Amino acid sequence: MEKNLGTSKEQPIFTTRAHVFQIDPNTKKNWVPASKQAVTVSYFYDVTRNSYRIISVDGAKVIINSTITPNMTFTKTSQKFGQWADSRANTVFGLGFSSEQQLTKFAEKFQEVKEAARLARDKSQEKIETSSNHSQASSINGTDDEKASSAGPANTHLKSENNKLKIALTQSAANVKKWEIELQTLRESNARLTTALQDSAASVEQWKRQFSLCHDENDRLRNKIDELEEQCSEINREKEKNTQLKRRIEELELELREKETELTDLRKQSEIIPQLMSECEYVSEKLEAAERDNQNLEDKVRSLKTDMEESKYRQRHLKVELKSFLEVLDGKIDDLHNFRRGLSKLGADN
Repeated sequence: MEKNLGTSKEQPIFTTRAHVFQIDPNTKKNWVPASKQAVTVSYFYDVTRNSYRIISVDGAKVIINSTITPNMTFTKTSQKFGQWADSRANTVFGLGFSSEQQLTKFAEKFQEVKEAARLARDKSQEKIETSSNHSQASSINGTDDEKASSAGPANTHLKSENNKLKIALTQSAANVKKWEIELQTLRESNARLTTALQDSAASVEQWKRQFSLCHDENDRLRNKIDELEEQCSEINREKEKNTQLKRRIEELELELREKETELTDLRKQSEIIPQLMSECEYVSEKLEAAERDNQNLEDKVRSLKTDMEESKYRQRHLKVELKSFLEVLDGKIDDLHNFRRGLSKLGADN
């Protein structure tokens, strides 16, 4: 029956689809895919043996052939994944479902079949005990009959029955020893599989911690990217300020050229004064008027000199201001270059 899967003596009682996995026999921690895609997974009931099996076939390959015993436990490890240990196959099977409802139905059916297997085992043990007691009673009765009667067809028949019961009792005792040995083997395998299951759970916890660490690292890198973007924005703002400063310098230079032109015009106007004085000497009859004009011209000259001094002062002040401004601008440009070198170094480190 182990090779002839799904024969006429076995009936499917529940069928679903899932991705099948087996525990890695070397590490006892990692899952190894047993199917490339979702395959059919079915519960089968063997009428002859009164047993239940989980069977799954991928093409021509049998990937699950697990007989359910009362000692098995189906464990949900996530919303869509469950597993159970098979001591006879010495492995742990895992199933990945497409929905939580499918996993719940499969787990409920596993519990139901497990309970049915337990009841079948109890009934089998009761039958064995009843048969053993009956064999012992028949053997004792046969001995008494041998003492009571010494001959006859009935005595021969009783001897034959007694021998058959003795053989059955001997076979029953041998079977009990065999089952005890098998039970001990199953217990040892169950202990090993329990250890493997615990290691698998620890491995899952380790994966969860690694995922959490990766998630935290991802958040940290995102924050770093946001900081770098903010620094780039500050650099762009500094560039904009630098452009504004250059534009202001050009405006000041233009204003300075205009002031120099005005100063040249004032100098040309100051050259007219001697000519006016010569004309005053030739026009003696208009001396008074000329003197008044001369006085006015002198006032104008003083005013022009004052304006010229103020213009020179303003020019010197503008030059000092421009020099200070250029020094500040040079400092800003040096800071910007240092910041760019730091940013390039930071990008190379990352």
